[in-house]
Amino acid sequence: MPVIETDERDARARLTDSLRRHGVGDARVAFVLGSGLGDFADRIEGAQAIPYAELDGMPTSSVPGHAGRLVTGTLHGVPVVAQQGRAHLYEGWTAHQVTRCVRALVGLGVRDVVLTNAAGGLHDDWPVPTLMRITDHLNWQGRTPLAGHEASLGTPYDADAGAALDDAAAEVGVDLQRGVYGALLGPTYETPAEVRSLRWAGADAVGMSTALEALAAAAAGARVAAISCITNLAAGITGEELNHDEVVEAGAQAAADFARVLVAATPRLAALPA
Repeated sequence: MPVIETDERDARARLTDSLRRHGVGDARVAFVLGSGLGDFADRIEGAQAIPYAELDGMPTSSVPGHAGRLVTGTLHGVPVVAQQGRAHLYEGWTAHQVTRCVRALVGLGVRDVVLTNAAGGLHDDWPVPTLMRITDHLNWQGRTPLAGHEASLGTPYDADAGAALDDAAAEVGVDLQRGVYGALLGPTYETPAEVRSLRWAGADAVGMSTALEALAAAAAGARVAAISCITNLAAGITGEELNHDEVVEAGAQAAADFARVLVAATPRLAALPA
């Protein structure tokens, strides 16, 4: 067995044990919260926060808008865990490290993983901010978290879990677009030429995360759903300069709608067959 695979298995085992010791093993639904979207965790009932520093083997992020902690509790009586902040490839982490936490959570019994992110929009007629349910992705990051035996056909995004998000959005009166997410490596924003190529390839939004976690969580046996918060229009569409502060600010503006959708979706996800 290659050394890197052995080391990653050991690190994941340490993280799994640490999560179990902190009482995370009861969670049924897991949420990974992107830039500026961490306030959703305030909706969790009986919330208990666990700083990443207390979790052995947990990769951390230095990106603004990522709090760096897990929050456990319940929503509508459903045990949940929210990951406030994620590690990114562009911070120097490997594909295995970026996906280590979602694999550990699924290994502990999480059956549904809801991934979220802040993304650039590729449609100039979509308002900012707006929410988009990810139906598929383009992984242009040049990395995969999957081993050869995990290769699978089709999208990692589950149709039933996606429908649960759609129904929840309709219930709470939030417009939820649907589209394809283009995942690029970062850390720089995309050039106008890259944006044109993404639009040509069929992408509706672009960002620097989510695709690897979706692949890993699905390969581990979880249902996967995902939402992008469109926080800006991608480079070349408006001619304006992009910056991360605006991304976080737009995420905060969408936070209430975003939280309402996820709260309403939780019992729907929990009701899906195991």
